[in-house]
Amino acid sequence: MKNKAIYLRILKLVKPHLFGIIFSLILATASVLASLYIPVLTGNAIDEMIGAGQVSFEAIRKILSLFFLMLMINGIATWLMTLINNKVTFKIVHDLRNELFNKLHKVSCFYLDTMGHGDILSRLISDVERLSDGLLLGFSQLFTGVLTIVATLVFMLRINGWMALAVIVLTPLSLFAASFISRKTYKHFKRQAALQGGLTSYINETVNAVRLIKAFGAESVEEEKFDKLNKEYAKVNLKSLFYSSTTNPVTRFVNGLVYASVAILGGFLGIAGKLTIGTLSCFLSYASQYTKPFNEISGVVTEFQNAVACAGRIFEFLDAQNAVDLLSPESPVTELKGDIDIKDLCFSYDKSKKLLYDISFHVAPGSHIAIVGPTGCGKTTFINLLMRFFEPDAGEILFDGHRSDSIKKSTLRRNIGMVLQETWLKSASIADNIAYGKPDATREEIIEAAKKAHAHSFISRLENGYDTIIAPDGGNLSAGQKQLLCITRLMLSIPPILILDEATSSIDTRTEIRITKAFQTLMEGRTSFIVAHRLSTIRNADLILVMKDGNIIEHGTHDELVNKQGFYYQMLNSK
Repeated sequence: MKNKAIYLRILKLVKPHLFGIIFSLILATASVLASLYIPVLTGNAIDEMIGAGQVSFEAIRKILSLFFLMLMINGIATWLMTLINNKVTFKIVHDLRNELFNKLHKVSCFYLDTMGHGDILSRLISDVERLSDGLLLGFSQLFTGVLTIVATLVFMLRINGWMALAVIVLTPLSLFAASFISRKTYKHFKRQAALQGGLTSYINETVNAVRLIKAFGAESVEEEKFDKLNKEYAKVNLKSLFYSSTTNPVTRFVNGLVYASVAILGGFLGIAGKLTIGTLSCFLSYASQYTKPFNEISGVVTEFQNAVACAGRIFEFLDAQNAVDLLSPESPVTELKGDIDIKDLCFSYDKSKKLLYDISFHVAPGSHIAIVGPTGCGKTTFINLLMRFFEPDAGEILFDGHRSDSIKKSTLRRNIGMVLQETWLKSASIADNIAYGKPDATREEIIEAAKKAHAHSFISRLENGYDTIIAPDGGNLSAGQKQLLCITRLMLSIPPILILDEATSSIDTRTEIRITKAFQTLMEGRTSFIVAHRLSTIRNADLILVMKDGNIIEHGTHDELVNKQGFYYQMLNSK
């Protein structure tokens, strides 16, 4: 995304808070004018002290009263401005984070699979924080800095045109230095943000696989990989910090030239009697105040370059294409009966390599369909297409005669219950996890579902029973217990279509037998898809689909496939 487009998007974020920003500008103007009037009062006070016995105490008293009034106006205006700027910035960031989190649930699973999870976390957390810092500095320092420069220049022109001209002539040096440095820092900050996303992704991956890493004794290998990534990040970070850190010294050097020029020129004018001591003092104060904002603005520009680089990554995620929901504006389907037609279905992750192709079959309502085949043949991918986690490249899936992409995803998924080999539990109570698909379930319904899934026994033995809080990623439960809870979740709200993808893979044989019996009761009258590696669990299926290399090579009942003595027969008898 080009910088111009990013700036316009940032302005779009700011637009709803225009009233607060305008009020902040008014307060900034009051603060700047009050602070700039103070040197005038100081100069006047100096001129009222001409020499011994020639001090106008009455005039100085009035000047001091105004001096303190200006200080109060400056202090109160600055405080209110800071309060408003913080409120506006945090509101923008709050809305942006909500938008990003909502987007996370709108993009397709396919898109999320192509991104590192750590990179997504970095965009939602680190990049938003950096954008927040950039906006806050922009509102708080850029406003006052620009106003100070303009107002100071007006004040200086009113006092002495020649000295003001000297300041104006030297000013472009500071602007040129800030512009040159900001161009250099932007590309490094952009690279830094991308590397931080990769680093976060790698750390996230390592934390999730820490047991596996230890089991294979691969700590040194992973440490070496991390060290390489970390060094690259540190190298880019050092470059960006180097260029950004030169901003202040360079602008300070230019500001020193400005101050020295004003002092020398003012001294000559004072000797010539064209300038009073008080006026020279006032002008030197203005010269200092005039150049000071350039340091601040240069720092803001540097920080804002970092914020823009992060904003680009944020907007890139927000602009990702949402998963398609409807072909027609209104879908007539609210409930599914389980009649499914698969016609010439094709799909591949890499378009140059076929994965699923020309898959066609019909499923009658209430049928039990088993899908078997070697690892990587496309079983789970087919389930993802059925659930519309992915969209097919060609062909179509019909539910009760309606194309799947003409049915609302919420409707489709409400009518399909699934238990996967890969379990997911949130960090909440066991009861909350079981009721995830039916939040209004009573405790009695939850317990009844747990009994059906043979999970009630182990839950009752836990210290807090159904109120036990599950650790992140289910760390305080075994793999089998987590899978039982996922099965219980399905038992609580039973839809007309069931998908069981290796649903009992982490459960002991004795419990599996009992769960299988419970599943048989559960599947009565419901269309069911069972993905299994253990062929003994699908002998009673109405139809067995044998997949290999992305296609269905055999289909039939268990007895029919055994009699054929084909690939299924070989799998059944393989040791």
